[in-house]
Amino acid sequence: MSGEPTLEVEDLRVEVASTGVDIVDEITFEIGPGEVLGLVGESGSGKTTVGLALLGHQRRGARIVQGEIRIDGENILSRSATQLRSMRGRTVSYVPQDPSSALNPGLRIETQLLETLVSHGFGASDAQRRARLEEMLGEVLLPDDREFLRRYPHQLSGGQQQRVGLAMAFACRPRVIVLDEPTTGLDVTTQSHILETVRELCKLHGVAALYVSHDLAVVAVLADRVAVMYAGRLVEVGPQRQLFRSAGHPYTRKLIQAIPDMSGRYALLGIPGRAPAPGSRPSGCCFEPRCEFAEERCRRTFPPVTQVAAAHDVRCWRSAEVVAETVQERVRLEAAARKQHGEESLLSVRDLTGFYGDLEVLHGVSIDVWPHECLALVGESGSGKTTLARCIAGLHKQFTGDLLLRGEALPAGSRARDRETRRTTQYIFQSPYSSLNPRKTIGQIVGQPLRLFFDLPRREAETRTTDALEKVSLGPHLVDYYPDQLSGGERQRVAIARALAAGPSLLICDEITSALDVSVQAAIVELLAELRENMGLGLLFVTHNLALIRSIADEVAVMSEGHIVEFGTVDEVLEAPTAPYTRKLLSDTPSLDAALAATAG
Repeated sequence: MSGEPTLEVEDLRVEVASTGVDIVDEITFEIGPGEVLGLVGESGSGKTTVGLALLGHQRRGARIVQGEIRIDGENILSRSATQLRSMRGRTVSYVPQDPSSALNPGLRIETQLLETLVSHGFGASDAQRRARLEEMLGEVLLPDDREFLRRYPHQLSGGQQQRVGLAMAFACRPRVIVLDEPTTGLDVTTQSHILETVRELCKLHGVAALYVSHDLAVVAVLADRVAVMYAGRLVEVGPQRQLFRSAGHPYTRKLIQAIPDMSGRYALLGIPGRAPAPGSRPSGCCFEPRCEFAEERCRRTFPPVTQVAAAHDVRCWRSAEVVAETVQERVRLEAAARKQHGEESLLSVRDLTGFYGDLEVLHGVSIDVWPHECLALVGESGSGKTTLARCIAGLHKQFTGDLLLRGEALPAGSRARDRETRRTTQYIFQSPYSSLNPRKTIGQIVGQPLRLFFDLPRREAETRTTDALEKVSLGPHLVDYYPDQLSGGERQRVAIARALAAGPSLLICDEITSALDVSVQAAIVELLAELRENMGLGLLFVTHNLALIRSIADEVAVMSEGHIVEFGTVDEVLEAPTAPYTRKLLSDTPSLDAALAATAG
């Protein structure tokens, strides 16, 4: 970074107001004009807390008790509440993870965009604000015609909603912008467009950007420098290429090993254990229980900042040894022997055509899922992936064509299917936050399929419930917990355990890793591979993450506009795609190796 920084954060500490327990502490970094700093770490590490602090804001129950946040040399934490409200949107702006929650569903797009300019006094007249409105829509590649501006948020796609959110954030030409996972849940093509827009706007207007994300491949593509958080502390900060090639902290090293690899050369490795929550963090290094480099002093004292290279700071007692080992190549993936299909597929879909009312959305789709194998179903949002999965599961009844489970016809709609068929076909939904009943304990949730499909004595049902939890690496002590007491990754494991408790032969996974940290995602992929091998499960894995399918799938079906446009083995599709649509998806998929090669050039 050259010149004076636009944003400086020094020794920031945020506490739980009622207890004084630290949420984040000792946070120090800076961002220059036009620079993007990627802030990464597991859920609960404090990334969003830091992002919100840059607006002088904290969630209810938290308070900023120490440190300074300086924008162009002025400490914004010394400002009054009224001055902070005026500053937000003009000096520093925020783009949330969910674009639909940032937009008022009752107001037209034009009204919301103009309201942003008017509320911050941007422009001296309506004509100037109208000119700025057209300019900002052009900057995010949205139309400025009357028909588009009169739409409501629900009439836009997720990508268009996110672009409107970016337009609002950049509207008043802020000095600093905080982007809180703005591409989570978007397909790779839309994500690629959003990332390119963010990069260009930051460079064009000299905006200092903090990009909060759990997707390290995205951060590698977008960020100039990267800051890694663990348990409320910054443990490593450095230039993008230097940090990913020569990580100095064991946690960073583990995160890099959990990034899905498009080439298929490297094994996908999860991180055992979990980060300590606020109030239960040790006095020494918080990563010590999960660290292969740990020694006695790590347990006693949190390490000081060590500079392992120019502008590359690490907090680890053994950072030099970690760097020496990190520069070695990632663990190679051993080539798996290709299984021969048996005589009968587990699931056959033949010439399936699906409808929503009179609208045809699936057009003559045919696929097979085999025991012990995984078929990945990939494509952009709106391509028909989830509709096809829901037809198979009996959650969508408007279709024609044949569904066969072990050669037996499946009726349309789950209510028309017998109990045994419903038991053997289980569906895991995308969001673990909405798919688990918040009023039921984990034991009740996982035990529900046992009550539905089996007539078991109470003690045996409890045993099988804990067995299902142990299969997904969750302890029996969680049976009395409620979903809100678990992390996102733990909730998704509960959803998997609930499906496994039914003893299925076909598991339909609908974008189940899209909102998870790379470390949790890797652990779940490892789990599914093990279950597929040991239980003979057939998996239909719906995803938009092409890099991930290298680690889990045997075959790939690529969908576009309700059609299968390409089908083959993982190697065939990823290494020699024939459809232009597949090649476009592959080119838009963020890749760590490609990003590092680009920075090297």
